[in-house]
Amino acid sequence: MKKSKSPTQIAFERFMKNKLAVASVIILFLIVMAVIFAPLLTDQSPTKSDLLRVEHPPSEGHPLGNDGSGRDNLSRLLYGGRISLIVGFSAMVCTLVIGVVLGSIAGYYGGIVDTIIMRIADLILMLPFIVIALTVVSIMPKVTIGSFVAIIAITSWPNLTRVIRGTYLSLREQEFVQGAKAIGASDFRIIFKYFIPNAIGPIIVNASLMMATYIIIESAMSFIGFGIPQPTATWGNMLSEAQSIRILRNSPEAWVPPGLAIFITVLCINFIGDGLRDALDPKSNRR
Repeated sequence: MKKSKSPTQIAFERFMKNKLAVASVIILFLIVMAVIFAPLLTDQSPTKSDLLRVEHPPSEGHPLGNDGSGRDNLSRLLYGGRISLIVGFSAMVCTLVIGVVLGSIAGYYGGIVDTIIMRIADLILMLPFIVIALTVVSIMPKVTIGSFVAIIAITSWPNLTRVIRGTYLSLREQEFVQGAKAIGASDFRIIFKYFIPNAIGPIIVNASLMMATYIIIESAMSFIGFGIPQPTATWGNMLSEAQSIRILRNSPEAWVPPGLAIFITVLCINFIGDGLRDALDPKSNRR
């Protein structure tokens, strides 16, 4: 008798059939490995200035040249990728924790608790993210990676909370949940054993798409001067330094690599998210 496949095996096989998603995983893995092992790829410091090499074109030892402060562009690209990916991943994890916890409480208990959480979520969604972020950043004495991640997470949890709440509301009246309550299972056990496993698909898909969004947010905020401050290297900071027409025309090596890095990374994460959505959807009819 042939052994039936588990839902995890079925989802994995579906994902592996998505060639675009698999290729994106490979490319993203190479990008992550490059930024992790940056010291092995370059011996230059991302923050050390060499005034004799200000805006110097590519040369031996400096394949991407130097920026307007004499810092090596390749080292800033690699080490800046660390910061951009750390911000995107950390903000995604923090948002995930806040969104899942509040969404679980609102969807499971309902009533006045649900009303309060949803009204707070509606209030945050009414205000444009960029307005909240710029306001908070402008009044802070110094923006650090931790504070920047906190700003993103605190202003981004409502969307995920609404998704989790909606999933829980559809599960709350199911027979297996009522049966667990009847035999005296605690609320904590019911949520973690029945609710979260059934909501894991939307959680994973939203997590991947959130990380892509947060990388773009970090780059955009740094580009306009409200992100991670100099001399810390990020992809957004590199683009911010290349705003002048002179650099745009004469030094494409200063802005094309970080721009491509952002574009490729975000594109890969989005393709992976699409692949996960199709793989985890039980109604998916992939050929």
